[in-house]
Amino acid sequence: MRIEKRFMEEALREAKTAFFEGETPVGAVVVRGDGIVSRAHNEVMKYGDASRHAELTALRLAAEKLGTRYLDDCVLYVTMEPCPMCAGACLNFRLGAAAFGAYDETCGAFGTKADIGSGAFGAEIPVFGGIMEEECAKLLGEFFGSKR
Repeated sequence: MRIEKRFMEEALREAKTAFFEGETPVGAVVVRGDGIVSRAHNEVMKYGDASRHAELTALRLAAEKLGTRYLDDCVLYVTMEPCPMCAGACLNFRLGAAAFGAYDETCGAFGTKADIGSGAFGAEIPVFGGIMEEECAKLLGEFFGSKR
């Protein structure tokens, strides 16, 4: 699978929407072939629902749109390394690959704190980290800096 910067740019647009809505600025897109199947951003505060992470919403929307629970021919682009909940969802959706921007030193589950996609849980997901890392990390830094 090919990883393309243009799709991370789209995920970053979603993250900026989250930022302006007062949400942790994480955005995600699910890509199949050359097209975006779904897009989402964090909406945890909006819905008071801890599962409204960008990745989960984008994966659910993609499965619904494609009419399948398996996304093995899709790539998830997300601006921050997925947490254990989202990394587990990637396994359950049988995602083809994942690409993320900023590393998450606190909860990153695709290599930083844990490596859920490494095959230890029955499936292996190719993971590509650090895509547009500087831009993604800067947005997160601005958000958390404004909260202090």
